[in-house]
Amino acid sequence: MSTLLITHEACLNHDTGPGHPESPARLAAVLRRLRTMEFAGLEERPAREATVDELARVHPRAYVEALLDGLPTRGMMQLDADTIVSAGSKEAALRAAGAVVQAVDAVMAGEARNAFCAVRPPGHHAEPASSMGFCLFNNVAVGALHAKEVHGMKRVAVIDFDVHHGNGTQAAFWDEPDLFFASTHQYPHYPNTGARNETGQGNIVNVPMRAGSGSPEFRHAMSELVLPALAEFSPDFVLISAGFDAHADDPLSSIDLHELDYAWATKEILRIARYACEGRVVSTLEGGYDLVSLAESSAAHVRALMGLSS
Repeated sequence: MSTLLITHEACLNHDTGPGHPESPARLAAVLRRLRTMEFAGLEERPAREATVDELARVHPRAYVEALLDGLPTRGMMQLDADTIVSAGSKEAALRAAGAVVQAVDAVMAGEARNAFCAVRPPGHHAEPASSMGFCLFNNVAVGALHAKEVHGMKRVAVIDFDVHHGNGTQAAFWDEPDLFFASTHQYPHYPNTGARNETGQGNIVNVPMRAGSGSPEFRHAMSELVLPALAEFSPDFVLISAGFDAHADDPLSSIDLHELDYAWATKEILRIARYACEGRVVSTLEGGYDLVSLAESSAAHVRALMGLSS
């Protein structure tokens, strides 16, 4: 079985305006890198749109319908201080969430070993009833609930190594002991959540890292806290919020990771997934705002998913 790349050109049409860090150039850089000969073994599929019913597993239906109805059909509008939408945002957001659902279906059907969803807008800051932090719908949480409710996966885990805490995923999982969320992130930092004592029903593991932390601190956090907790949870399915903005070159953070750290973390997550759930893993793009390091970190991540040597 192969690794799937699920994406859609419509995700490039989510226009956030000049100078906004979450720009179409991010996805374009990732796709250019993953469409090189090195990744000829990737099977690329176009992302489908998520349905309202699929989104409503995480977000109240009234919120979903109001947000979709309120998105502009021309021009641009600002939802909050950070989140800007345009005429292309509706289809992009639906395909970003739909890609993760589609990837879960493909892995469950045995059509792929695992999958990477190269999509935008990102999702992990979107809370059940609120968009924020560049995010409209919580793509990874929508995929997790789809795995649980459609495919009967009793225990579903999300690992988030974006430099910003995935507050939206945490909020969606907080009261659900069969949903596991673990995050490494810079702290204090946007969105000012993710303290160690935020544990939900014992299903939330937050490992805040101080500004200036690098590979040793990240690998220690993963090896000593995140990975053992994931193994103990014994998931039936694993999803990854793959943000690459903890890279040393990223302008929005002060953590000093490198491509090899992302490759290592991916391999370690895959190792546990092989033991716990026959390797069922779906990853989706979150942050990463330096175009070169984003493209190379994504390549390192996908290389590990494919089982290629670094």
